[in-house]
Amino acid sequence: MPRRSAFPYLPLLLLSLLPLLRSTFAVRPFVLVISNDDLIKDYSSESLPSESEWDDFSPPSASFADPWLSILDPSSSDLTTSDEFSSSLSDLIASFSSGDPAAASAAAAQIAAEAAAGSPAAQSVIGFLYGAGVLRKPDKARHFMYHSFAADGGDLHSKMALAYSYFRQEMYEKAVVLYAELAEAALTGFLMSKEPPMMEAVRLHSGTEENREALRKSRGEDDEDFQITEYQAQRGNAAAMYKLGLLYYYGLRGLRRDHAKARYWFTKAVEKGDTRAMELLGEIYARGAGVERNYTKAFEWLSLAAKQQYYSAYNGLGYLYVKGYGVEEKNLSKAKEYFQIAAEHKEPGGHYNLGVLYLKGLGVKRDVVTACNLFLVAANAGQPKALYQVAKLFQKGIGLKKNLQMATLLFKTVAERGPWSSLSRWALEAYLKGDTGKALFLYSRMAELGYEVAQSNAAWILDRYGEQSMCMGEAGGFCSDTERHLRAHSLWWQASEQGNEHAALLIGDAYYYGRGIERDYERAAEAYLHAQSQSNAQAMFNLGYMHEHGQGLPLDLHLAKRYYDQALDVDPAAKLPVTLALFSLWVRKNYAGSFLVSFIDALPDTYPRIQEWVEGILMDEGNATILTLLACLITVLYLRERQRRQAGAAANVQPPEVGLN
Repeated sequence: MPRRSAFPYLPLLLLSLLPLLRSTFAVRPFVLVISNDDLIKDYSSESLPSESEWDDFSPPSASFADPWLSILDPSSSDLTTSDEFSSSLSDLIASFSSGDPAAASAAAAQIAAEAAAGSPAAQSVIGFLYGAGVLRKPDKARHFMYHSFAADGGDLHSKMALAYSYFRQEMYEKAVVLYAELAEAALTGFLMSKEPPMMEAVRLHSGTEENREALRKSRGEDDEDFQITEYQAQRGNAAAMYKLGLLYYYGLRGLRRDHAKARYWFTKAVEKGDTRAMELLGEIYARGAGVERNYTKAFEWLSLAAKQQYYSAYNGLGYLYVKGYGVEEKNLSKAKEYFQIAAEHKEPGGHYNLGVLYLKGLGVKRDVVTACNLFLVAANAGQPKALYQVAKLFQKGIGLKKNLQMATLLFKTVAERGPWSSLSRWALEAYLKGDTGKALFLYSRMAELGYEVAQSNAAWILDRYGEQSMCMGEAGGFCSDTERHLRAHSLWWQASEQGNEHAALLIGDAYYYGRGIERDYERAAEAYLHAQSQSNAQAMFNLGYMHEHGQGLPLDLHLAKRYYDQALDVDPAAKLPVTLALFSLWVRKNYAGSFLVSFIDALPDTYPRIQEWVEGILMDEGNATILTLLACLITVLYLRERQRRQAGAAANVQPPEVGLN
């Protein structure tokens, strides 16, 4: 039965209440906060970017393709690799699906031969196998060497892997160069500054349980909600038509992106009176998404949307006037006016494009400080091109003080929207079909590229499915228990470094219980402190318990109470377990050495023998009656012990002597 809690062994009553403390299990978004001291107001003309250097309004160049796309999606005509490599990689992936270590070793040997012959894609795969310890002994030197060769040959996967490796080592001078190139590649083709479509980062779990609701919504056309929406659209419901168009246009909820279907449903929605689709039809024609690019039609649709007060459409109109596409001539004044309208109505793209005008001095007096402020507004709204521009400003020290660490982080955020993110779709589809071997293989590959969600998903598959995960070990067979634990631990650690508080909790658990590694209370405390720094209630509770018992932290009942109180402040659902923990502290402080303290301290040894009963009865059913009875039992035991001691004390008191008169 899967473990339900990230807490150390607590007294039985507290253990039964742990589901009340749930981790939010999310990587907290960062917000860019810039003070006046961070802005640089004096420039030399040489320091400013030229229009050719940052020509953000230029037509898109050829798109960058994921080199694995032809293997994972046979329907794609975007072949970028040799037939030999495609065949070998297909065999390797198939071997993980079928759980055939011999076939996996044979395929890996063929890929190694192709790598030796100079294939960058093959070198990238061999680098991955050495880094993950799959089918060969982990070797950091070979991992770096193969990825370096592949990156020099132009393999974008290896560039991502190297950039993430440098990022983890805080080698920002090297990481920023690679991530800048990858971020630029990720944005190629998105010429209207709308948020580029990206693969949804679906978590397979929500802490200790499978994320069933999110997975249900990711089944594409097999999802019941989708089928209902499709039925309503076919019956003439305009809102359903628009929703279907969005799902197909962005490839949401497990659907394959299909621009033809998106255009069909958007057109139907407009015919039925839903004007929201007008802007997206304009974008489809401007981008040439599934149709021949036609700026005249794009202008027509965007103009209609603008008349309906869809202010993001003004953003597209401004772009057309900057370039002179679909209009009589370029008109920078008109472009500025439209960008201004979009920005005034809190459209991030408007802030971004207005910032570009000020940065370059197009139709306005060049003002880098104003451009920086506009970019920051758009970046904090998640606008990808704004994130990219702010990263460049940090990288080059233009408008903002040079900060390579911040530049690297922002470039990384944008780079992860690149075509290589398509691996997440195939990993999720494999998992939904019950193919854990393929899912683990693909998530592990993405984990190496620095995707936090993939790191936690791969680790969870290893922990949840054990031998069924089809984990291939370094000796060419299936992973041993120790190998699985160590691999999961490494993945959780990487996810924790990127802000995943649940991962930090599990690392603490691994050290606390000695799961797959040697028990180490001090390291467990370090991990819990890391999760606590992210305002995680469970971690605070754990730290309180460790202070209460002097495990890895100094025995300090006052600090224990402080952490228990903090857990309650962060998560009101923790009221019952925190109340019981505070009761335990009170007993320990006021009745040290009593029967009740001994009883509480003995419960961790009793817990393993009744864990299944606790999880099956209390946790699954949430039986409040049993919880109440347990609380009453401890109270009764305490009162009986107190009564026994009072009776004993009374018996030891000698009666006064009675004298005779």
